[in-house]
Amino acid sequence: MALNALMNMNSEAAVPILERVLARRDDCSRALRKKAVFLISQKRTASVVDILIKVAREDPSPEVREQAVFWLSNVRDPRVVDLLAEMAANTNDPAIQEKAIFSLSNTRGERASQILRDIAQREGGSKNAREQAIFWLGNRRDTASVSFLRGLYSRLSDRDLKERVLFSVANQRGTDSGAWLIGIATNEREPIELRKQALFHAGNNRAASVAEITSLYDRVTDREMKEQIIFVLSQNRQAAAVDKLMDIARRDTDREMRSKAIFWLGQSRDPRVIKFLEEVINR
Repeated sequence: MALNALMNMNSEAAVPILERVLARRDDCSRALRKKAVFLISQKRTASVVDILIKVAREDPSPEVREQAVFWLSNVRDPRVVDLLAEMAANTNDPAIQEKAIFSLSNTRGERASQILRDIAQREGGSKNAREQAIFWLGNRRDTASVSFLRGLYSRLSDRDLKERVLFSVANQRGTDSGAWLIGIATNEREPIELRKQALFHAGNNRAASVAEITSLYDRVTDREMKEQIIFVLSQNRQAAAVDKLMDIARRDTDREMRSKAIFWLGQSRDPRVIKFLEEVINR
């Protein structure tokens, strides 16, 4: 409560007290230091950045260091990017590494983007760090990031990393992401599970239109892909998706595909479905 009371105190008076709390190293003061990191991050003095960097590097508690790294993401100082880059690339603590990558994702500028790209493509680097970098690149909403991710996909061999790229690209709407994902889905050289993931993300994130997905059904020959298209359409409430499911249920030559279309139509709230199901029953 005494620390909380410093929140409303002017920086000149509060910062020296907080700095002395952060200088402590005993385990009993860990909770106080964690709170002090937050409080000092809200102050606006020239020494705040130096203090947070010192805590991020030197505090004996990983939890306190994590907090310092997290709050540094709100600081606009070139030294912060250097620290975050170092921690994202070299720390052995996965939690701190993850916080550093997150903080870089909140940092504007080409340098932060390049650091994330370097982490994402680093062969032999931490897989978790690479996954995090790929994820946050997908949230930067710029054409350079999505172009990088598409190029990265073809160079990756790890399935989990490739799946993360598919998800991240799907988040980038308005950048021809849907067409790229459909291209992966129809590429028979790709593993079937990745093709299915590409299709799922294209539909689930609305990266591809219902028209693109419905036209795909008649082009693919693989039953697993056809089944995945039926599922993806079932998750879309647009009338065109329901129309295609009813068309499959009426006309497809594969009895199993007709059955699956009917099953998913039963989950639909489209009022036309009731009449359609009655038609099937009475046929």
